[in-house]
Amino acid sequence: MTKDDIRPQDDEALATRVDLPAAIGLLTRLPVRLDPDAAVKRGARSAWAWPLVGLIPAGLGAAIGLVALGLDLPPLWAALAALVVQIMMTGAMHEDGLADTADGFWGGATRARRLEIMKDSRIGAYGVIALVLSLGLRAAALAVILPSEGAFWALLTVGAVSRAPMVALLAMLPNARSGGLSQTVGRVPRQTLLLALGCTLLVALILTPYALVALFFWTGLSSLLLAALARQKIGGQTGDILGASQQIAEIAALAVYAALLT
Repeated sequence: MTKDDIRPQDDEALATRVDLPAAIGLLTRLPVRLDPDAAVKRGARSAWAWPLVGLIPAGLGAAIGLVALGLDLPPLWAALAALVVQIMMTGAMHEDGLADTADGFWGGATRARRLEIMKDSRIGAYGVIALVLSLGLRAAALAVILPSEGAFWALLTVGAVSRAPMVALLAMLPNARSGGLSQTVGRVPRQTLLLALGCTLLVALILTPYALVALFFWTGLSSLLLAALARQKIGGQTGDILGASQQIAEIAALAVYAALLT
């Protein structure tokens, strides 16, 4: 992909062939051939593909977990194997965002101090607690879901649904600071958000229609609560808030399937 592959009018198009590889390059550690200038030109308009990218680590993680079960490993071991694969594929970027968000929100008394803490690469007690809770809740839910019929399709859906809140928060909330990932990507246009939500809805309808209402209610509610907290604590969103939204939505979605598949 080169600069010449994108016409000037493509910068404003709803979707282009640059968007999916740009989203893969941003949200995973998978190698993709992409001209950086082309991806920058698209910016937030490529965010519609984020839920689709979620299918990749979720699918591979689910496959590894099911293989582990087939080798007679205990469900918890299979769940942890699935988590390890997903974390490796994303470079733990969402977990890092969750930890930084927890440290900033509850480690600082002022907006400026919270943003300063969130930018610090060191992890504090709140961040450690958030990571332990996230990994524990996800592993516990996966240990229930993986032995169930339809587990693979459920986990694929979780991968897509848990990335949709990142697009929504990037569209709904202003940037809390200048610079950073969310500032670089830019604000998501309404049409891009609607396309992302449409892709997510389509995935859920095709793969697990029985869970649709509960899935969107609980992930939507958790995302709205995080958005309200982010606006109160730091006045908007950052890349860390987007990562935290993915983790919280993933926990909510896994809880839905753990309840429905048992």
